[in-house]
Amino acid sequence: MSVRLTFEPFDPGALLAEFARGRSEVGAVATFTGIARAEAGQTSILELEAYPGFTEREIEKIAMQAKARFGLIDLQVLHRIGQIAPGEPIVFVATAATHRRGAFEACDFLMDYLKSRAPFWKKEHGPGGARWIEPRAQDHADVARWDKETSR
Repeated sequence: MSVRLTFEPFDPGALLAEFARGRSEVGAVATFTGIARAEAGQTSILELEAYPGFTEREIEKIAMQAKARFGLIDLQVLHRIGQIAPGEPIVFVATAATHRRGAFEACDFLMDYLKSRAPFWKKEHGPGGARWIEPRAQDHADVARWDKETSR
């Protein structure tokens, strides 16, 4: 299991190739790559802040939950922090499982958490100045569905 934050741009294809290499007992690898948007010209830079150490530990907690809940063999989360230009990858999540369903669902679960509950602070910079970004109502609804599934 790997959870890392980085200021450096990354190549999702290279990360996938490395993550999948030599996994003869894995039946499925699912990935998600999030890309910073220009928001129709309203965002020239997306800035993400995190508390080093604390943010990784909080993501590791949810990653351990995902590993147990979905029967994962392994997982990787790489998240950019600092200034990110539109079109650049911002997050890479990879999950490895014996079967596809666990890999798909774990990837979705992790992204819902990262989008709405992970301790990041996001700010968009654009022609109108800078503004802080909060999760949307849909982001909260997406992550809340996992809580409902747990309580069934």
